[in-house]
Amino acid sequence: VQLVESGGGLAHPGGSLKFSCAASGIDFEIFTVGWYRQAPENERDLVAVISSNGTMKYAASVKGRFTISRDEAKNTVQMQIDNLEAEDTGIYYCNARHYTYGSLTEYWGQGTQVTVSS
Repeated sequence: VQLVESGGGLAHPGGSLKFSCAASGIDFEIFTVGWYRQAPENERDLVAVISSNGTMKYAASVKGRFTISRDEAKNTVQMQIDNLEAEDTGIYYCNARHYTYGSLTEYWGQGTQVTVSS
Protein backbone atom coordinates (compact mmCIF):
# COMPACT_ATOMS: atom_id res chain seq x y z
CA VAL A 1 0.00 0.00 0.00
CA GLN A 2 1.29 3.45 -0.90
CA LEU A 3 0.06 7.00 -0.65
CA VAL A 4 2.19 9.33 -2.75
CA GLU A 5 1.79 13.09 -2.66
CA SER A 6 2.89 15.25 -5.56
CA GLY A 7 2.51 18.75 -6.88
CA GLY A 8 3.71 20.92 -4.04
CA GLY A 9 6.38 23.53 -4.50
CA LEU A 10 7.09 27.24 -4.33
CA ALA A 11 4.32 29.74 -4.98
CA HIS A 12 3.71 33.43 -4.45
CA PRO A 13 1.25 34.99 -2.03
CA GLY A 14 -2.11 35.48 -3.70
CA GLY A 15 -1.50 32.68 -6.17
CA SER A 16 -2.90 29.17 -6.38
CA LEU A 17 -1.43 25.73 -5.95
CA LYS A 18 -2.82 22.25 -6.48
CA PHE A 19 -1.37 18.98 -5.25
CA SER A 20 -2.46 15.37 -5.20
CA CYS A 21 -2.41 12.18 -3.22
CA ALA A 22 -2.35 9.00 -5.28
CA ALA A 23 -3.17 5.66 -3.71
CA SER A 24 -2.09 2.20 -4.76
CA GLY A 25 -2.91 -1.14 -3.21
CA ILE A 26 -6.16 -0.02 -1.58
CA ASP A 27 -9.72 0.74 -2.59
CA PHE A 28 -9.21 4.45 -2.03
CA GLU A 29 -12.85 5.39 -2.48
CA ILE A 30 -13.93 3.66 0.74
CA PHE A 31 -11.41 5.61 2.81
CA THR A 32 -11.87 8.97 4.47
CA VAL A 33 -8.95 11.04 3.24
CA GLY A 34 -7.52 14.03 5.01
CA TRP A 35 -4.83 16.57 4.32
CA TYR A 36 -2.67 17.56 7.27
CA ARG A 37 -0.26 20.48 7.38
CA GLN A 38 2.88 20.63 9.46
CA ALA A 39 4.42 24.08 9.57
CA PRO A 40 7.99 24.50 10.80
CA GLU A 41 8.23 23.82 14.54
CA ASN A 42 4.51 23.08 14.73
CA GLU A 43 2.39 20.01 15.13
CA ARG A 44 0.67 18.27 12.26
CA ASP A 45 -2.84 19.72 11.96
CA LEU A 46 -5.82 18.57 9.95
CA VAL A 47 -6.83 21.19 7.37
CA ALA A 48 -9.35 19.34 5.19
CA VAL A 49 -11.05 15.97 4.96
CA ILE A 50 -13.30 14.22 2.46
CA SER A 51 -15.34 11.20 3.42
CA SER A 52 -16.16 8.18 1.32
CA ASN A 53 -19.56 9.73 0.47
CA GLY A 54 -17.95 12.98 -0.65
CA THR A 55 -18.67 15.10 2.43
CA MET A 56 -15.98 17.75 2.82
CA LYS A 57 -14.92 19.54 5.99
CA TYR A 58 -12.32 22.24 6.51
CA ALA A 59 -10.46 23.81 9.37
CA ALA A 60 -11.85 27.25 10.13
CA SER A 61 -8.53 28.87 9.29
CA VAL A 62 -8.57 27.64 5.68
CA LYS A 63 -12.28 27.63 4.82
CA GLY A 64 -12.99 29.48 1.62
CA ARG A 65 -9.46 29.09 0.22
CA PHE A 66 -8.87 25.34 0.35
CA THR A 67 -10.78 22.84 -1.78
CA ILE A 68 -10.47 19.10 -1.35
CA SER A 69 -11.79 16.78 -4.04
CA ARG A 70 -11.70 13.18 -5.23
CA ASP A 71 -11.01 11.70 -8.63
CA GLU A 72 -12.16 8.13 -8.27
CA ALA A 73 -11.16 7.21 -11.79
CA LYS A 74 -7.55 8.12 -10.99
CA ASN A 75 -7.66 6.90 -7.37
CA THR A 76 -6.50 10.30 -6.17
CA VAL A 77 -7.51 13.07 -3.79
CA GLN A 78 -6.53 16.63 -4.64
CA MET A 79 -6.14 19.81 -2.67
CA GLN A 80 -6.30 23.23 -4.23
CA ILE A 81 -5.27 26.32 -2.33
CA ASP A 82 -6.33 29.71 -3.65
CA ASN A 83 -5.22 33.14 -2.50
CA LEU A 84 -2.10 31.65 -0.95
CA GLU A 85 -0.77 33.10 2.28
CA ALA A 86 2.64 32.77 3.86
CA GLU A 87 0.99 30.85 6.71
CA ASP A 88 0.10 28.08 4.25
CA THR A 89 3.78 27.10 4.16
CA GLY A 90 4.48 23.62 5.46
CA ILE A 91 4.62 19.97 4.62
CA TYR A 92 1.25 18.60 3.54
CA TYR A 93 0.56 14.97 4.37
CA CYS A 94 -2.16 12.77 2.97
CA ASN A 95 -3.92 10.43 5.42
CA ALA A 96 -6.37 7.69 4.59
CA ARG A 97 -8.40 5.93 7.24
CA HIS A 98 -11.17 3.36 7.27
CA TYR A 99 -12.97 1.59 10.08
CA THR A 100 -14.06 -2.01 9.70
CA TYR A 101 -16.02 -3.43 12.62
CA GLY A 102 -14.39 -0.86 14.88
CA SER A 103 -10.86 -1.63 13.74
CA LEU A 104 -8.92 1.27 12.21
CA THR A 105 -6.84 0.91 9.06
CA GLU A 106 -4.71 3.99 8.44
CA TYR A 107 -2.06 5.04 5.98
CA TRP A 108 0.13 8.14 5.59
CA GLY A 109 1.94 9.57 2.65
CA GLN A 110 5.48 10.90 2.82
CA GLY A 111 4.41 14.55 2.48
CA THR A 112 4.85 17.29 -0.07
CA GLN A 113 6.46 20.65 0.69
CA VAL A 114 4.51 23.83 0.02
CA THR A 115 6.36 27.11 0.36
CA VAL A 116 4.61 30.44 -0.06
CA SER A 117 7.02 33.31 -0.45
CA SER A 118 7.43 36.45 -2.47
